[in-house]
Amino acid sequence: MLGVFPAMAPFLAHLSRLLQQTRIPAHPRIATGVVACAATAGCIVWLLIRNRRPSAIELERRRREHLTLNGRITDGSIVDARSHDGAESISPTPDLLLFRYRIAGVTYDCAQDVSLLPECTAGYRIDQPVQVRYDPRNPGNSIIVSEDWTGLRMKPQRVLPFETNAPHSRS
Repeated sequence: MLGVFPAMAPFLAHLSRLLQQTRIPAHPRIATGVVACAATAGCIVWLLIRNRRPSAIELERRRREHLTLNGRITDGSIVDARSHDGAESISPTPDLLLFRYRIAGVTYDCAQDVSLLPECTAGYRIDQPVQVRYDPRNPGNSIIVSEDWTGLRMKPQRVLPFETNAPHSRS
C-alpha cells in the first residue's frame, strides 16, 4: 500500500502511534480504511453544500434580474389582475398581473406573479399601457415589474406646495 502512496507514509506512521496510544488496533489497512471513509464523507458533505439547488423564489428573482439587465423593451397593456385565490383583484396591489404585447406580428398573453413586489405595483390600472421587458431569444419570457425596473406608468405623486412659513437657513 505504501508503494502506491509514498507521501502518506509519515501520516500513517503518525496515525499508527496515535492508535497505539488509544488502544485501537493499529493495522495499516484499518488506518487506511478510516482515512478513506473520512475523506469520502468529507467529499459527500462538500458536494451537498456546493450543489444545493436554489428555491423557486430564487429562480424567479434570477429570471427577473436577467430580463432587467438583458431584455428588450416593447409596449403592451395590462389585461387583468388577480389574487392567488383566482378572484379578480380589487385591492391596489394584486398578486398576479396578466398582460399582452405584440412582437413581429405575434401577440403574447403572459402573466407575472407580483406578490413579492407589492411596492412596485401600487397604483396600477387595467388597460393601462405598460412597457414589457422580454428575452429576444424567447419572447414569451417577459416581465413588467422587477426589483430594479418597472414598466408600469404610475400616476405622478402629488407634490406639496412649498411652505412659506418655514425658516430658511442662509450661509
